[in-house]
Amino acid sequence: MHQKLASMMVLAALVLALAACGGGKNDNGANGGSATEPQTASQEIVIKATTWAFDQSEYVIPKDTPVKITLESTKGAHGVKVPGTDINLGPGKPSTIVTLKEGIYEFHCSIPCGTGHGKMVSKLVVK
Repeated sequence: MHQKLASMMVLAALVLALAACGGGKNDNGANGGSATEPQTASQEIVIKATTWAFDQSEYVIPKDTPVKITLESTKGAHGVKVPGTDINLGPGKPSTIVTLKEGIYEFHCSIPCGTGHGKMVSKLVVK
């Protein structure tokens, strides 16, 4: 009984530690992204996350143009962290405005969300 309780407490501490990671960064796009966040975006894309899936296999945005990226989680807690940029969305930070250089950025769900978590992969295509 005590071993089970201790395991649950360790798991809870791990979840809290993971949730605290990555805070305090400026979420403007890297790879040539703007130095200061624009006040307005010319476009918006919405990434919808459900149980172990994003609603699209790729999202296309224009290069060198301010775009608002919003994450909507309809079932469970999900996040999006785009490698090669400072985009890091999730609970408490559902959107950001970025200006990115041309490229293809593969991303995945950044919050462990269950057995299908590893299959939550999509692409951000900037052209």
